[in-house]
Amino acid sequence: VPLPTINVRVTTMDAELEFAIQPNTTGKQLFDQVVKTVGLREVWFFGLQYTDSKGYITWLKLNKKVTQQDVKKENPLQFKFRAKFFPEDVSEELIQEITQKLFFLQVKEAILNDENYCPPETAVLLASYSVQAKYGDYNKDVHKPGYLTHDRLLPQRVLEQHKLTKEQWEDRIQTWHEEHRGMLREDSMMEYLKIAQDLEMYGVNYFEIKNKKGTQLWLGVDALGLNIYEHEDKLTPKIGFPWSEIRNISFNDKKFVIKPIDKKAPSFLFYTPVLQGKTASFAVFLCICHYHMFLMQKSDPKHVIEKLFRAQLENEKKKREHAEKEKERIEREKEELMERLRQIEEQTMTAQKELEEQTRRAMELEQERKRAREEAERLERERQAAEEAKAELAKQAADQQKNQEQLAAELAEFTAKIALLEDAKRKKEDEATEWQHKALSAQEDLEKTKEELKTAMTVVPAPLGGHAESEHDEQDENHAEASAELSNEGVSQLDLRSEEARVTEAQKNERVKQQLQTLSSELAEARDETKKTQNDVLHAENVKAGRDKYKTLRQIRQGNTKQRIDEFESM
Repeated sequence: VPLPTINVRVTTMDAELEFAIQPNTTGKQLFDQVVKTVGLREVWFFGLQYTDSKGYITWLKLNKKVTQQDVKKENPLQFKFRAKFFPEDVSEELIQEITQKLFFLQVKEAILNDENYCPPETAVLLASYSVQAKYGDYNKDVHKPGYLTHDRLLPQRVLEQHKLTKEQWEDRIQTWHEEHRGMLREDSMMEYLKIAQDLEMYGVNYFEIKNKKGTQLWLGVDALGLNIYEHEDKLTPKIGFPWSEIRNISFNDKKFVIKPIDKKAPSFLFYTPVLQGKTASFAVFLCICHYHMFLMQKSDPKHVIEKLFRAQLENEKKKREHAEKEKERIEREKEELMERLRQIEEQTMTAQKELEEQTRRAMELEQERKRAREEAERLERERQAAEEAKAELAKQAADQQKNQEQLAAELAEFTAKIALLEDAKRKKEDEATEWQHKALSAQEDLEKTKEELKTAMTVVPAPLGGHAESEHDEQDENHAEASAELSNEGVSQLDLRSEEARVTEAQKNERVKQQLQTLSSELAEARDETKKTQNDVLHAENVKAGRDKYKTLRQIRQGNTKQRIDEFESM
């Protein structure tokens, strides 16, 4: 007997996918179906997210059956395909175009929802890149005023903090949209991510913790290591531990224990709230996965595979760019031919009008010729009648011998009249001949115009045809335990903390730096200082002190591991 199927709906960042699974389908089998459908190869960044029966957001375990997990009972079962882990450097690690697009959409959503704090000037610049990614190059003939009306481009916080209308916002974003002319859509998404990854909250998972003193703090887990934050400030970490310093992470009930590689440094621990057993277990899982991804990024074999993969995609990109240029060339030729066709059509219409005019004139000449011929025939009839009258008079003169003078006078009169008639006839015949010549000339012009029109029509062109992922086991919620021994043996020590030498995109890219400075000056004039949030104040303090994400990172990692552990315990 076939088992009943279960309907599943998976929502990616830009689509909804429907699947029918069996009761014994595992999380990995469902995950594999999703990545195959979307054509994703860089699967290690992603996972399936769902809401459990208690309303908490959690991740599907790959090594367990879907039906054995606490998925909220709905028909269909609802999952979200989302990034679990964020890369250290998007331009180096995100290779496949679909991966870049999914990260772009997820990061953009986090910024727009204010889950990832973004200062106003950066938000506007990022909005212009997202517009370029959606619409391509700005075209004033296509992108009329109001073309961004239905696009959600800025966080609500930014809109409320500035006294600008929708039209004024659109003008500013459009100005920067024009600046990106010639940039491919996928390059626009990558430029967006390169700027967004410098934001302080990018890729950080926050967990509520307490140290031995009971101080409420945040533990931040990301691709660069573990950071400790004060409870009122998620932007600026106070202490940092890179992955290269950590040997073991374990969790038992409410207690985290972290053992450093430095044998002179003691293990340090922190506590999580009682109700966060599952959350804390996930924090350990995140740490393990981030650590292994950190090792993959630093190890040579991975770089070799990545380079081969990147070379393949670069080749595909070049082919696509060539195809785009060829398409543009064909489109230009098409436009030129269409313009030529339009000109020929105009010439044809002009010739057609001239033909019609000449035809009309020819008809008028024909009518004149006909009238002249009729007039000549009438005169001929009158002349004949006069001849007959003359003959009759002559006969009468001969037969009746009338008065010679009277007859002579009458004869002279008729003779004069005949002469006049003959002269008039001759003029009319000359006039008829002249009209005949004009008609013949018009006929020749008509035939010549028809030949030119026929020639023009023959030259009109024909229309153009032209996941490999480690997963932690489910634990009893009252006695949750997790542990992992982390090793970085075999990895070049020179590469372990290379992130501390990084600078932001605005520092290494003069163009981005100038754009952000200009936007900051423009927006300052319209800013309502009374509507600043806590994060706005914290960010402004960091900027004033000359701090950014990587400068802060270098600062909070100063001193040896033991010194930083002591500092954590004293917070």
